[in-house]
Amino acid sequence: MISVLLVDDDAIVRAGLRLMLGGAPDIELVAEGAGGSEVPGLVAAHGPDLVLMDVRMPGVDGLAATEALRARPGAPEVLVLTTFHTDEHVLRALRAGAAGFLLKDTPPQEIVTAIRTVAAGDPVLSPAVTRRLIDRVAGGTGQGSRAATARARLALLAGREREVAAAVGRGLSNAEIGRELHLALPTVKTHVSRILTRLGHNSRFRIALLVHDADEPV
Repeated sequence: MISVLLVDDDAIVRAGLRLMLGGAPDIELVAEGAGGSEVPGLVAAHGPDLVLMDVRMPGVDGLAATEALRARPGAPEVLVLTTFHTDEHVLRALRAGAAGFLLKDTPPQEIVTAIRTVAAGDPVLSPAVTRRLIDRVAGGTGQGSRAATARARLALLAGREREVAAAVGRGLSNAEIGRELHLALPTVKTHVSRILTRLGHNSRFRIALLVHDADEPV
């Protein structure tokens, strides 16, 4: 079973998501919260595998709650509920360590699939969306300095780890990386975990941003 904590200040939205998740035999909604300030206590009490988090909430919003939660060792994965036109919010969520984001009008079955995908160790952004967000970051100032820093960080990786990092940077899933590099899925997951540890990151999206910042084959 995949245990889920739902955090949203809209009771109607929570009711709809509760009904939807109740129809999935492999997903258990273990608790609900109405604001980001409730997240630490609910996570400690229920130990969910994943937090489905709204962005805009009074007090502590979903982005701040995600940043605080994912900074802790052993934190659950986070799927952020948002609206796509707020690119800055999406980028902040991904840099904070969220596993991805969902639109509020995402069809129910796609939300269920996204939860399963994240629980299996993969993000929920398509390669096209990942590239759009990465390109937005790359268009900022200080690109030369950022590239030098990224290249120095990637130099910490061993040969096979660099190949896996490059594939992550192209938005490939673990299964796709395995097929491309002729690696077993558990081996790919091990490499991704080691890369995150070496680089001090908590999300594969941070790997993708780093690869793109380096602006050279890795």
